[in-house]
Amino acid sequence: MNLEQLAVQVMREKGLQPDFSPEELQQVALLNTPAPLSSSFVDLRSLLWCSIDNDDSHDLDQLTYAEKMGNDQTTLWIAIADVDALVSKDSYIDQHASFNTTSVYTPAKIFSMLPEKLSTNLTSLNENSDRVSMVVKITINPNGDIEDSSIFQAIVHNYAQLTYSAIGDWLEGKNGLPDKVKVVPGLESALKIQHEATQTLKQKRHAAGSLTLESSEAEVKLLSDKQIDIHLPAHNFAHQLIEEFMIAANIVVAEHFDKAKLPNLRRVVRTPKYWDRIVEVAQSYGEALPEQPDSKALENFLIQRRKSDPDAFPDLSLTIIKLLGRGEYIVENDQQNPIGHFGLALSDYTHATAPNRRFPDLITQRQYKAFLRNEQSPYTLQELYALASHCTQQEDAAAKVERQLNKSVAALLLSTQLGKIFKGIITGSSEKGTWVRLFEPAVEGKVIQDFKNLKVGDKVTVQLKYVDIPKGFIDFVVLS
Repeated sequence: MNLEQLAVQVMREKGLQPDFSPEELQQVALLNTPAPLSSSFVDLRSLLWCSIDNDDSHDLDQLTYAEKMGNDQTTLWIAIADVDALVSKDSYIDQHASFNTTSVYTPAKIFSMLPEKLSTNLTSLNENSDRVSMVVKITINPNGDIEDSSIFQAIVHNYAQLTYSAIGDWLEGKNGLPDKVKVVPGLESALKIQHEATQTLKQKRHAAGSLTLESSEAEVKLLSDKQIDIHLPAHNFAHQLIEEFMIAANIVVAEHFDKAKLPNLRRVVRTPKYWDRIVEVAQSYGEALPEQPDSKALENFLIQRRKSDPDAFPDLSLTIIKLLGRGEYIVENDQQNPIGHFGLALSDYTHATAPNRRFPDLITQRQYKAFLRNEQSPYTLQELYALASHCTQQEDAAAKVERQLNKSVAALLLSTQLGKIFKGIITGSSEKGTWVRLFEPAVEGKVIQDFKNLKVGDKVTVQLKYVDIPKGFIDFVVLS
């Protein structure tokens, strides 16, 4: 089974373009240097910027920094790659990006929204490199309230490309200070300030009803032709740091669009349609939720479940995530009645921090740069409405591609183990079927018999009966 060919096939089936056209490749061949460092931009290369990302990430969209100020205030700095500086609207490269709207990550192949020459090099905020960027500067007080903010173009320098695993282990006391931090004087202190600010921001969000969720979706990697790694990803302090800084940046960008009275794309999770099912899930644990959607009540239930059964919590989280529904893009043109993001308990939230791999972020970047230059928006209101619908559709398609390829790789891993017995936990139960996730390896499959009395959270013993690698089917029967 050639998984790369399968990935290309599934991309096409889901309405995505797996390859760049000759015109796009010819255009990118003419680009050989990063965007010029204009003297009109603020020079912030003296700040100790760093990136924190996955071990194998090469498309670096953002850098962070933080410093203590007077009056117990903290200033957060988020630098975002200025992709628009090299990718002009309606160019061949832009046409490909606007069609797919997102990078698609499968175990067999990464389908980048932009050619890798750009996304991992010329427009990436690479280590030991000077780059132009959009900077979001945010001042918060000890309670996590935003006291002041600004957005502007600047020149930045990435002093260290760090990883979630190394920084997370250090912040949690599991390992010593990473070598890359040791060799940059002052960076250790700056990271501690970022971590402290992160916990303040996180506490404020959750007090407002932002949901505590941990997905149990496994990460699937092909280490070689014969070696497959499937594991549940860790979620540590370093992940929290980037999440909170990016959420803060996206809130500020949305607020600045509101102040400028500019319509723009927003990422929203509407009030959940399946709240009644969420109430039923809580009742199965002996907890009562209000009849009407209430994010604070749901958050209190989730916190209690995480404390009482941390092993099963990721699977409960995944159930709640599915019942909340997928996010979608809308055009925010009515600041008085924002739809908001239910899961984050936010009324103002856009996508602005990943323009190398998400087209809505590039749209937002172009709009705000035009505003800073006192120019007309590069997108009409009608274009924004069409793009919002298209981006939602293509992002859903990308998620289906990733999910199917992950299942196919899992099926390949188990294809030689038919008849084997595994321990697992029930992760889904509805009219569409009953699903079990094995404890080892972290693979999910369908229960095809003896499932009527099973409910989410039940621990079971199952036997593997059938796999279909191209379709990603994995079927089990329950033994006990």
